[in-house]
Amino acid sequence: MNIENKTVKKIRNVLNKKYLEINGGELLEGNIKISGAKNSALVLMAASILSKGQINLFNVPRISDVLILSKILTAMGMNIKSNSNQLEINTKKISPPSNDLFFDLFHALRGSFFCIGPLLARFGKAKIPLPGGCLIGARPIDEHINSLKELGVMFKFKNNYLSAEVITSDKRLLGSSINFKCKSVGATETLLMAASLAKGTTTLNNAAQEPEIIDLANMLNLMGAKVKGAGSECITIEGVESLKGCDYTVMSDRIEAGTFLIAAAITRSNINIYQCEPNHLKIGRAHV
Repeated sequence: MNIENKTVKKIRNVLNKKYLEINGGELLEGNIKISGAKNSALVLMAASILSKGQINLFNVPRISDVLILSKILTAMGMNIKSNSNQLEINTKKISPPSNDLFFDLFHALRGSFFCIGPLLARFGKAKIPLPGGCLIGARPIDEHINSLKELGVMFKFKNNYLSAEVITSDKRLLGSSINFKCKSVGATETLLMAASLAKGTTTLNNAAQEPEIIDLANMLNLMGAKVKGAGSECITIEGVESLKGCDYTVMSDRIEAGTFLIAAAITRSNINIYQCEPNHLKIGRAHV
C-alpha cells in the first residue's frame, strides 16, 4: 500500500481546515517518492535569466511558488512550457522588469529576490519590489545588497522599490573578494549567479555550504560558468562572457525526506523513501 494514498490524503484534508487534528496510535507504511527541492528549484529558475539558450529543468515540484516565479519570468518575456515536473525555459526575448505590473507578483514570493543577481549580471540594471512571501521571522537582504555593492552596484530605495544599477562604464559587474558576515544561503546563491558573468574573479569567503549551493553551482557550470569550491567555505567564480542553456535535474527535497523519516522514527514504523540523496540528510551538514 502506498503511504500517499492512505496517510497523505488524510493530511491534505486536515490542512484545508484552520487547525491541525492529529489522531495517533497508527503505524505508517508504504513507499514515498521524494519531490524536487523547492529551495533549489526557485533559484535554478532565477539562474535561467543568465542563459542565452534554453534551460530544461527536471524534477521540479508542482507548487504555488514555482507557478508564481514562472509568471514573473513570463512577464519578463521568457517563454516557459510546463509538462508534469519539467520546465522548458527560453530566454531569447527576456527584458528586465520596469513597471508596476510586476509589483504583486514579486511581493507574493520572497524567492523573487533571487532574480536581482542574474538581472544585474545580464542587463546591468534591475528594478524590483522589496521581497514579500512567507512571514517566517526577519530575513534581511542586507547581506545580498552589501555584497553586490562590492561588485560595482549602486542601489536606491524608493516607494517600496529597489533600483540597482552597475556603475562601470560597460555596465558589467567586476569580480571582487566578498567576506560574508554570516553563512547566508540566499546571499551566497545571489553572488554565485551575479559573479558568473562578472569581469574577473570573485571569491566568496564564509560562504554557505548547503547542498542547494552545490546544486546551483553544478547547473551554472553546465551552462558554461567556472565555479570552484561549492560546498566549502570558500568559493571561487571566474567570470565568463556568456552562458548557454542546459538540461538539469533539481536535487531532491531533503526537508521532505527528513520529515517522513522522522515521522517513521517517532511512530516506530517501516517506510521506504526513494529518489533522495542520503548524504544530504547528515547531521551537521547544513548551517541555519
